[in-house]
This record gives sequence, C-alpha cells and structure tokens, in this order.
Amino acid sequence: MRQAFGRLTVIVVGFAGLSVMTGCSPVASTQYAAYQEPSAVSRPYTLHTNDQVHVQVYNEQTITGDYVVDSTGYLSIPIAGRVRAAGLTVADLERRVAAQLNGSILKDARVNIQIANYAPFYIRGEVKKPGEFPYKPGLTVADAVALAGGYTYRADEGSVVVRPTGSNRQITRPMDANPPVSPGDNITVPERFL
Repeated sequence: MRQAFGRLTVIVVGFAGLSVMTGCSPVASTQYAAYQEPSAVSRPYTLHTNDQVHVQVYNEQTITGDYVVDSTGYLSIPIAGRVRAAGLTVADLERRVAAQLNGSILKDARVNIQIANYAPFYIRGEVKKPGEFPYKPGLTVADAVALAGGYTYRADEGSVVVRPTGSNRQITRPMDANPPVSPGDNITVPERFL
C-alpha cells in the first residue's frame, strides 16, 4: 500500500512539475492573459481630491447640488455632514450618502450622483506650455504633451516622470507605452542628456 502511494505521489509531483515547465499552469496562463490584455480588466473610476460631483437627492432641493471632494477626501453635504468620497466609486458614494441621510432626519433617501468635473492634471518640464489642464477619461501622456503645446527642443521624448495624485512617489514611465493619465497626476517631461 505504501509503495503504491509513493508511486502515485511521484507521478502527481512529476506531472505538476511538467505542467509548470511547459506553461500549462493555471497561474502562469492567467498571468500571461492579464499581461497580454491589460485593457480587458476595466475598473470603475474611483473619486480623487478636487473631483466635482453632482448630488441629487430626490424631493430634497436643499441638498441637491454640486460638491467638490476636498483635500482631505471628504464632501460636506447638508444634513448628511462630512462624507468620505476619495477612493470610492460613484455607486459606493451613493450608498454612503444615502446611509448618512437615512441616519439623520430623512427616511428612504434616494440619491443619484454623477461626476460633474474631474480633478485637473498638471504637466511641467520640457513642454512649451506647462500648467494645469482639464482631465478627460481616456487621456494618455501623449495627449497631455499635445495639450501642453508639445515638446521643447531640450525634451527627453523617451520617458516622463509621473507623481500620482495623493502620492509622494514619482514613477518614470516609458513613452513607447503611452501611459494613461489619471485626474490629479503631476507629469514632468525631463530634459534630455546630450
């Protein structure tokens, strides 16, 4: 019995090793599929500081209006009070605002939230017109450079340095990948070395 179990163990281990070496592992094929098609995985947009949202609370005109996510990540909404918004999707924020309203003087509050304006992005360095620009979904770094008037003659056109909103970390990104821009990003086009 032990000898049969030992042979079975050797066969199973050998088959698993062969699967990994030939790339038939489910983990390896999943990683490869994710690497090949990063656009296939789309995540819902999460709110950032300086995003402006339109909050509509049905039958409550005093609450309905436009609100900006402040620098601490909160919205200040009458009756609901301060509501954490940064990092949430619009659907999550709708539920959170409704819960806070229902916990106060309202019952069965129906809330609809839409993004009115995204936080701007910033581009500086070796571009002709550095500054603040409005964000639009689908914007790439190449689009951002074009909005800033294009490169100067001193620009390193091979890479950019991006500091995402709310982060102190800077990431160097190659331009051949044409990376996406997020609201609030700070993009720096470096000077090329001779």
